[in-house]
Amino acid sequence: MKIDLHVHLDGSLRPKTVWELAAEQGVRLPVSSEEELARCMRVSESCNNLTEYLQCFDIPLLVLQKPEAMERVVYELCEDLAEQGLAYAEIRFAPQLSLRGGMSMDEVVEAAIRGMNRGLAAYPSLCAGLLLCFMRGKDTDPFNEATLKSAVKYFGRGVLGVDLAGAEALFPTERYRDLFYKVREAGIKFTIHAGEAAGPESVKYALEFGAVRLGHGVRAVEDEALIERLVHEKITLEVCPTSNLHTKLAKDPYSHPIRTLFDRGVRVTVNTDNMTVSHTTLEKEYHFLKQYYNFTDSEIAKMQEYAREAAFFED
Repeated sequence: MKIDLHVHLDGSLRPKTVWELAAEQGVRLPVSSEEELARCMRVSESCNNLTEYLQCFDIPLLVLQKPEAMERVVYELCEDLAEQGLAYAEIRFAPQLSLRGGMSMDEVVEAAIRGMNRGLAAYPSLCAGLLLCFMRGKDTDPFNEATLKSAVKYFGRGVLGVDLAGAEALFPTERYRDLFYKVREAGIKFTIHAGEAAGPESVKYALEFGAVRLGHGVRAVEDEALIERLVHEKITLEVCPTSNLHTKLAKDPYSHPIRTLFDRGVRVTVNTDNMTVSHTTLEKEYHFLKQYYNFTDSEIAKMQEYAREAAFFED
């Protein structure tokens, strides 16, 4: 069963769609052709870190400021995932990044839900839900509060939970303690990007907040006691190997910690993160594990089982 717990909407758009939406909306793109656009939406080989990696999201966000655009891209992502043979996916995005065109937070979420419902109706082999992302940043607190309100309003109606995303090294996880206290009070399921650009301390704060799933989380490998804690508490890691190479979390294909974590008993899952930005699919991620780390089909099936057990969808 193919399951992707960690796929970002705005990092997985079709370049052709972005090109068409820009023309429809009268948005001026900093490129002169669809081919050049496709290159700009894919991470550069010279990318040095997560902060540079995140710049690939700038252009797609230019065209995600209209409800019809949001509905279209969510539908198309469901179509792409279904055609790749996925049975289940959790699609995450930050609605606060789509407010520049005049939409309210609720309107953004409602458009995404419409697109997802259309996709699931067209492709009944796929089950999916949405995760709304809070954003790390200097002036994001009011928007994060509004995101939480929308998550509560649409929880169980297309929204499965929330996440914290953004520049982890610049805006530490501990800054968001009060926000996740409110998330727990509201009874909303959540995951947190932690242990990617920042080290084990970021993971410890996420666990302190009550996270049972972590986006990436692989830098926990740097702390022996933390590895044991992940195993003991059955914490699930949403690992995205190709993306981790692009952000230089791993310096080369042979140095990723996924094999070490899996062999130690950590509940590792495999995910795409950003299919367009990292030019990947779930099948490519499986191939990566087999090629560089000698993962067997049965071990990959075990990771799929971990993913199924960690899914936020209750059925």
